[in-house]
Amino acid sequence: MTSGRKAILVISFGTSYNTTRERTIGAIEQAVAEAFPDYEMRRAFTSQKIINKLRKRDGEAIDNVKEAMERLLADGIETLVIQPTHVMSGYEYEDMMEELEPYRARFASFACGKPLLSDDGDYEAMAKILTEETAGYRGEKTAILYMGHGTGHTANEVYEKLENRLRACGYEDDYIGTAEGTPSLDEVAETLGRGEYDRVALFPLMIVAGDHACNDMAGDEEDSWKMVLTSKGYLVTCVLKGLGEYAGVQKLFAEHAKMAMREQETTIF
Repeated sequence: MTSGRKAILVISFGTSYNTTRERTIGAIEQAVAEAFPDYEMRRAFTSQKIINKLRKRDGEAIDNVKEAMERLLADGIETLVIQPTHVMSGYEYEDMMEELEPYRARFASFACGKPLLSDDGDYEAMAKILTEETAGYRGEKTAILYMGHGTGHTANEVYEKLENRLRACGYEDDYIGTAEGTPSLDEVAETLGRGEYDRVALFPLMIVAGDHACNDMAGDEEDSWKMVLTSKGYLVTCVLKGLGEYAGVQKLFAEHAKMAMREQETTIF
């Protein structure tokens, strides 16, 4: 094993919502840092738009992926573990991996953890985390509805897989819809209409409770999920808590990072 400087880089899409950023991305970074006590902690965002906004609005400088990697090399880091906070291995994850690839051979040891939902164990863990976190909102004639981001990538299947896992665990009143993929709100609302629900509790199935959660899910515009479901006669409760706030999710990302490091050590030795 190399004896030089070691670092872990947590890469997130990012958010301009300052409070939720530290409760979600910051909390994940802290959990990973605690799992790697002898590693330096670094942060990078993939959204240049958010990076630029934070720099202009708050004077806060956050590296993009290339800047973070160049800084790590300049600082003499030899052992690097990267942990993305992506939910799935979609387009954004693939773009990040493409950016990282040229740097792989420039470190003595280079490992990259998987997204949140990557294997059967992740789905089982997430089903347990979600049902525990939403326990206080369950009740007679109440549906639990999670809003995922959604994507045109084949990775969009993670939502169906997770819902199926919830069903297998006996949670028949849990549903997953997406803001920009399938199933859409219209499709989910049609399914809800076939049940006997009076109430719907809405939760973001995204790392941060940012723009989609605050506006598309819980906003007061007539096309938000809250207003659409209210217009259909449901009593709607919105919980603006990103996945990154859940201790179980923070732990799961830390486990992914540790697994990546172990696999890298096995490959080397």
